[in-house]
Amino acid sequence: MTLLPPALASRLCPTIARPGLTRLGWIGTGVMGRSMAGHLLDAGFGLTVFTRTRSKAESLLCRGATWADTPAALARASDVVFTMVGSPVDVREVVLGEAGVLASLPPGGILVDHTTSDPALAVEIAAEARQRGAWSLDAPVSGGDKGAQEGTLTVMVGGDDQPREALVACWQAFAGTVVACGQAGSGQQTKLVNQIAIASGMVGLCEAMVYSHVAGLDIDTTLRAIMPGAAGSWSLTNLAPRIVRGDYASGFMVEHFVKDMRIALDECRHMKLDLPGLALAESLYARLIAQGQGRLGTQSLAIVLAQLSQSSWPRLQATQAS
Repeated sequence: MTLLPPALASRLCPTIARPGLTRLGWIGTGVMGRSMAGHLLDAGFGLTVFTRTRSKAESLLCRGATWADTPAALARASDVVFTMVGSPVDVREVVLGEAGVLASLPPGGILVDHTTSDPALAVEIAAEARQRGAWSLDAPVSGGDKGAQEGTLTVMVGGDDQPREALVACWQAFAGTVVACGQAGSGQQTKLVNQIAIASGMVGLCEAMVYSHVAGLDIDTTLRAIMPGAAGSWSLTNLAPRIVRGDYASGFMVEHFVKDMRIALDECRHMKLDLPGLALAESLYARLIAQGQGRLGTQSLAIVLAQLSQSSWPRLQATQAS
């Protein structure tokens, strides 16, 4: 696509999303992306999908979505493109690559990256999109697999007001809360704050579970006692019962959480900021990856803490990810 003069690019209005009229594209159909894309189909939007493994998109294709062979082909068929892939490297490839989204997204189109990624990359993508007469939002989400399935995610948006406001009908399909966080990159920075808050909290949650077991308490009773009080949290309510059941299936994979924490630690180094709680959580989760458990859910941190304590609780013993 030919680059446009900045004065012209700044005058192009974003596409207003309307079910049945606006063509949407979706790249990345993992645990959360598949549910989010499904909500858009339910809302009446036409949807084109691309993912590296086509079989992961079959459930959407069976519901009426259209397949594209490349991100560029998807962009040519779309007014708005959503991406939710694994890492900043993946974002760069599908967005800025030769066969990427911005090579073919029509002027006035909107790119929305839901991946938790590098804030500097979000700024770079926004600048490139503007030069091409398109719009870009960095919009990572929080709420896990449960929030994605129920359509109650929180979306943290960095970028201009116009495209965010143009996508109200899309946000309503899969989000409970949408927060304008500031200029390009601010959505990613806000998500890193979210992950920092969760990281140390997960250490505390899993330590509490191991302590409860070693102290000889009934863990279900203990959870009923502490959930309504000051210890209550989303993670305690949603993830602690999974640990009790020995359920380490991924709502949010360890390897993705470690990726997020490492991005945050890189940002800390740039800011000369020392966050020892974040560093501790990253090192503990890295042990799970070293054991081949990186595709388990984040609640599997209990496995490492049980090992450190030599706990005999069988539901906290390491199991291979399926």
